[in-house]
Amino acid sequence: MTTRIASTASPSPASTTPLSPHAWTVGGITVHRVEEIALPPETGRWLLPDATEEVVGRQEWLHPDFAGRDGVLRAHSQSFAVETEDGTRLLVDTGIGNGKTRANPAWHGLDTAYLDNLAAAGFSPDDVDLVLLTHLHTDHVGWNTRLVEGSWVPTFRNARHLTSRVERAFWAGRELDEARRQMFADSVVPVEEAGLLDLVDVPEDGVEVAAGVRLLPTPGHTPGHVAVELSSRGRTALITGDCVHHPVQFAHPGIGSCVDIDPARSEATRRGLLASLAGADTLVIGTHFAPPTAGRVIADGAGYRMTPVPATRTRT
Repeated sequence: MTTRIASTASPSPASTTPLSPHAWTVGGITVHRVEEIALPPETGRWLLPDATEEVVGRQEWLHPDFAGRDGVLRAHSQSFAVETEDGTRLLVDTGIGNGKTRANPAWHGLDTAYLDNLAAAGFSPDDVDLVLLTHLHTDHVGWNTRLVEGSWVPTFRNARHLTSRVERAFWAGRELDEARRQMFADSVVPVEEAGLLDLVDVPEDGVEVAAGVRLLPTPGHTPGHVAVELSSRGRTALITGDCVHHPVQFAHPGIGSCVDIDPARSEATRRGLLASLAGADTLVIGTHFAPPTAGRVIADGAGYRMTPVPATRTRT
């Protein structure tokens, strides 16, 4: 997601209280959910305009976790902190960030407990080995940097930051609006200038970037969008990024996002992905899904639905 929500409502105050860590295990891999903020109620209607109250109301399984009885979709900004079997520590996406000038009022000037929530999962910024960016949208790159003595500097200064070469080339060759220029200036360019950003070629069958961790091409939302597959001891999980924004798209894969760069390709990607996941044991973890955030995909009529798999409370 990236552009302004059509609303004049003031953003809800962000929580500054660290949340107890929750995690899933995938064989020998642990995946921690790192909360940033719950997005305001108007987000869903703006982002997925075809997810009307009537459409949402027909999917009983969305209630109460993923949508209200009034048809309002629930969504979050969050990251996933992953500990692989060989001890590699990585983050998948970095949220919106604190103190940043943003066109979207719900994202502007945040002051959240994100780093405290990361610490509660047992990660300090200097511990992170890899940062995997599913794509270069504002709400996925924000904690790449933080403000130190008036300058935006890398938050994860010991980490290699990976994104698709196609993704970076697309934005480099595009005329950016002021909001996008601001985002690149404060959240992407400082990482590049520090020599921490690596561009990865992602073939059709994906590419392994760490033990048990693969980037899979899921284009459409952006040209170089990737999902992240985790595999260990016969178990598999998939972190979606924005190829699926909300579980309502399981039931109606044709529902697209208002900020998809290529809506037709995005739908084709989503349909292919869901078909491959239906009935499989793969744990699907939604980058913007409200808790319980993860589950397994099963066929349901002409579409699909998700059987939630709640995270377990962990102690670090």
